[in-house]
Amino acid sequence: MDKAVKIPGPDHPITIERSPLRVIVKVDGRVIADTTEALSLREASYPEVLYVPRKDVDMSQLERSSHTTYCPYKGECSYYSIPAGGQKATNAVWTYEMPYESVAAIKEHLAFYRDRVDSFETREA
Repeated sequence: MDKAVKIPGPDHPITIERSPLRVIVKVDGRVIADTTEALSLREASYPEVLYVPRKDVDMSQLERSSHTTYCPYKGECSYYSIPAGGQKATNAVWTYEMPYESVAAIKEHLAFYRDRVDSFETREA
């Protein structure tokens, strides 16, 4: 994604663009994700969320959870836990596997709760 995608809606704007940062996520000394192709999603007044391409995540370190949520702007959300991180890393990862068309760019991407992993590092790519 080379340019920002702006989703209309004055009450709840969402912007998705390519992040210039390298993102490295670690749990229990293991690299779970390492990418220079993250997407930055900014939604209304919420903090920025970096979505990591699935291809840059060690999916063998994740365990699908039965937990799900729904966002009226993005769709159904599925979760993964990271067993190596213990209880703290339960439902530490989320993804929109079939996002609404307006946020389709985040399909095949995962996001991490920064307080549920040991290290969420960002630096210039």
